[in-house]
Amino acid sequence: MGLLLLLLFAVLSSSVVTADEGAFIGVNIGTALSDMPNPTQVVQLLKAQQIRHVRLYDADRAMLLALAKTGIRVTVSVPNNELLGVGQSNATAANWVARNVVAHYPATNITAIAVGSEILTVLPNAAPVLVSAMTYLHSALLASNLDKQIKVSTPLSSSIILDSFPPSQAFFNRSWDPVLVPMLKFLQQTGSYLMLNVYPYYDYMQSNNVIPLDYALFRPLPPNKEAVDSNTLLHYTNVFDAVIDAAYFAMAYLNITNVPIVVTESGWPSKGDASEPGATIDNANTYNSNLIRHVLNNTGTPKHPGVAVSTYLYELYNEDLRPGSVSEKNWGLFDANGVPIYIMRLTGSGSVLANDTTNQTYCVARDGADQKMLQAALDWACGQGKVDCSAMLQGQPCYEPDTVAAHATYAFDTYYHENGMGPGTCDFNGVASITTTNPSHGTCLYAGSKNGTFINGTTVQSTNSTSGSSLGVNGGVFSSSLISGALVLLVSLIFL
Repeated sequence: MGLLLLLLFAVLSSSVVTADEGAFIGVNIGTALSDMPNPTQVVQLLKAQQIRHVRLYDADRAMLLALAKTGIRVTVSVPNNELLGVGQSNATAANWVARNVVAHYPATNITAIAVGSEILTVLPNAAPVLVSAMTYLHSALLASNLDKQIKVSTPLSSSIILDSFPPSQAFFNRSWDPVLVPMLKFLQQTGSYLMLNVYPYYDYMQSNNVIPLDYALFRPLPPNKEAVDSNTLLHYTNVFDAVIDAAYFAMAYLNITNVPIVVTESGWPSKGDASEPGATIDNANTYNSNLIRHVLNNTGTPKHPGVAVSTYLYELYNEDLRPGSVSEKNWGLFDANGVPIYIMRLTGSGSVLANDTTNQTYCVARDGADQKMLQAALDWACGQGKVDCSAMLQGQPCYEPDTVAAHATYAFDTYYHENGMGPGTCDFNGVASITTTNPSHGTCLYAGSKNGTFINGTTVQSTNSTSGSSLGVNGGVFSSSLISGALVLLVSLIFL
């Protein structure tokens, strides 16, 4: 499969997490690349893609200088290896703030300090000084009159939440109460938020098939497949919401009810090894696209509908130097050259920022696909899929070659483009695939070559696209000669 373009970001600018001010999508910027772009190049990519919120894993001076005067909202971090020093000395914490925050603010729009990363699970020996580090840093911000503009928190792994389903019964690992209770009170008193890392990919992989893939990917579920909390009768249609609500209930168990949540890491790997079959480009595309739509729509969660859950995607670049499995190196949205790993297509409202006019993609019948499955998928596309397949009738431009594969390719590609090339619209139960090779021939022009899908400067609403894995194709119910033409609403490539 050829490399696919285009990923565009246009996210809301609010940094305050409340129900009425809306949510934002940000990205994490890791640097474990063998050919890491320089800070200027990184910022150029952020600006080109309209990315307005970033989280750094440190407070690199060159990166902060490059971000100056861009308006991009920045979360800086105290790396784990600096935590002990900051947590044991008020003076060290004050010096850290002076060097890494005050020296750059307000030219660089720093909005938060993340103190370490998953300390309780990654570096438990440092846990006793975590809250003191947060307190010292906040005191230094207070001394510089920056405590209202810059919040202090610490990213936690969702794995510290025990018995996370049903969410209403969730609670934090009790062994961490001596740290979590004062930490949550600190967040409450300073008007900050709980930073939480949420990875439905790992929940799915570790569930031994208990968690359905569609439930992890935000794909639509029939009502009888939704997970129901028997105590609250709340219905859950995805893992992400269930984890967020589990955190809310776990805080409430400790009598903390007014600390909002910001997800500091969430995403899905686009590539894995043989033991990681869920790590695919299609799944990564589906998860991130649906996650962004879910967040920017201010959907909230079943426990707190309409309450923003701003989220930072993990992550900007594929990091080839990260240790571990293949998937560990393939969470990025872009490669080191700034080329998108896959198309991300979304619906919403607003203006179209750019068109995908380069490296156009097409949906074609997969080589070697079972002929009966191809015929069934073709029948579905020309029937329930509402594709106008009249161009394939005898005497029409796309009749030749008169093969199931050729006709299926025409129908698949038309459906794919009429539905905005959204996640799952080129699957058809596994008999279709995406290519950059234009299958048009003679006077038979495929949808992708007609430039009919992209509407420049105009927003077009659409119905949600349906994943090919749940199309419910019925072989023989519709034949390719029984064709109904109906235009499916086009999907524009936009973020809110």
